[in-house]
Amino acid sequence: MVRLLVRDRETIQEAVRRFRKLVERSGLKKEMRRREFYEKPSEINRRSKQRAERRNRRNRLLGIQG
Repeated sequence: MVRLLVRDRETIQEAVRRFRKLVERSGLKKEMRRREFYEKPSEINRRSKQRAERRNRRNRLLGIQG
């Protein structure tokens, strides 16, 4: 949850700007986009496997051990 206390003599524009930064840093927008539509667990697993394969392929090409 993001909480913003408006400072003394702070304009609305400044408060909104600070609020947007707080929301962005907290990852709230990213989480909302992720939960916008239901996704089956099999689709989540498939995407994570694809990410891992790409990461491994890239590391092999770059010669990174780990």
